[in-house]
Formats: sequence, structure tokens, C-alpha cells
Amino acid sequence: MQLSAIVITRNESANISDCLLSLGFADEIVVLDSDSSDGTAEIARKLGAKVTQSADWPGFGIQKNKALALAQGEWILSIDADERVTPELRAEIEAVTMAGVASNVYSIPRLSSYCGQFMHHSGWSPDYVIRLFRRGCAEFSNDLVHERILFTGPVSRLRAPLIHLSFPDFESVLDKLNRYSSAGALAMSRNGKTSSLWRAIGHGAWAFFRTYVLRRGFLDGQLGLALAISNAEGTYYRYAKRWLMTRTPDSPDGPSKK
Repeated sequence: MQLSAIVITRNESANISDCLLSLGFADEIVVLDSDSSDGTAEIARKLGAKVTQSADWPGFGIQKNKALALAQGEWILSIDADERVTPELRAEIEAVTMAGVASNVYSIPRLSSYCGQFMHHSGWSPDYVIRLFRRGCAEFSNDLVHERILFTGPVSRLRAPLIHLSFPDFESVLDKLNRYSSAGALAMSRNGKTSSLWRAIGHGAWAFFRTYVLRRGFLDGQLGLALAISNAEGTYYRYAKRWLMTRTPDSPDGPSKK
């Protein structure tokens, strides 16, 4: 078996069909579903994926390592349910996995959309993500959110983009801001990192300046401004939630636990 595509899901019925259809060239598609209630697992099975369901949610990194362990291919392609492999990217991946190449790890340029607009600045482009690697040469970090690929050796780059439909509307922006900031605050707590209200404000302001000015988000127009504000809010919420953990009696870090 040459290529295994792995996808982790939770309530991704709106995305999973197009995602899996773009992976039709893979020798196997492994879907690790985390207790979806919207029919995601059933849709994936009908499209020929090997679906395993899990009742727990240990975080993105651990879950992706579990999916990796289920795959059988010599090469692994890891993508998210809201990502799509273009025909051009498919051709490049097939060329890599069928040739005797020296590199074992490949990064792919990702083109992401925000509320219907593809963003070409704002720190979103160029956005190279490591998604293709030879089995045994890489694994995922155990981070709750924003997991990393752990590997040794050089990284080669593919040219064709991976399409990332990250935020189809503003409701999805707000939902992800809430979920990711909560996971980020929990990760800070587990890593022994502290926060304060002023630190939350400072990090939020810096996130806006970095996105809109340093990374030229203003060139993405009005939605570039909206994205910079979203980044600032997400950063502020993460640090503020971590700060509030130390002020909540029932929290593991609360005053009654010290």
C-alpha cells in the first residue's frame, strides 16, 4: 500500500464529502471520528473510508497520532475535513510517492479562505504546512490545539496549494474563536503558564498589529481588517480565560486549590 490519507473528524458532515472525494487517489482513507452526532461517520463509510470511532477527545495532536497508527501506507497524507486536494496537488503527491525520492517529509502551501475570500496576506500566505511524510519518519506533537509535526532531516516543498475552507461564515469564526481559545487556555495551564488581564490585552493588541501591519493584512481589504480583529480577539480570549482560571474557585488553578 503506497499512500494512506488520514482525517480526524467531529461533526463534519458539511465538509467530509468534498474532503474525501478529493482524496480518491489514495490507496486508503482512514477517518478517526470523535463521537460525531451529525452522521459524519456514516457519510465517510459510504464514500469508502475506513472509519474508527472514538468516544473521547484527547486533543488534536494525540488524536492525529491515533489516526496515524491506524494507517497502513508507506506514505501518509494528513489533512483536515475543511481542506481539499486540488488536481495539481494530487499530481505532485503521486509523483513523490511513486518515485524513489530522497526527502521523507514534504510541506504544502495552503491557501485559506476567510468568510468567502481567499487571503493572500495577513500571515496566511504563504502558509506552508507539513502534511506528507514517509511512515516512521514523523509524528504529531501531543498539543491540545495547534499540533506540530515532529521529525528529523530536511523538508522539501510541493508547489500546488492545499485549499483550506477554514471559515465559511462569521458564525464559524465565532465558534472557532471560542473553542480554540478555551483549548489554548487549558494548554497554558497544563504547561504551567500564567496570565493576567493586562497580559491578555497586550497579547491581543500585538496579534492585531502583527496581522494587519507587519503581515500586511491591509492588502486583503476589509476582510483583512476583520481577520486581524479576529486574531486579536482569539489571542485576548485565550490569555483572559487562562487568567480567569486562577480566579474561579472550582478551577484546578483557582484560589481554593492553592
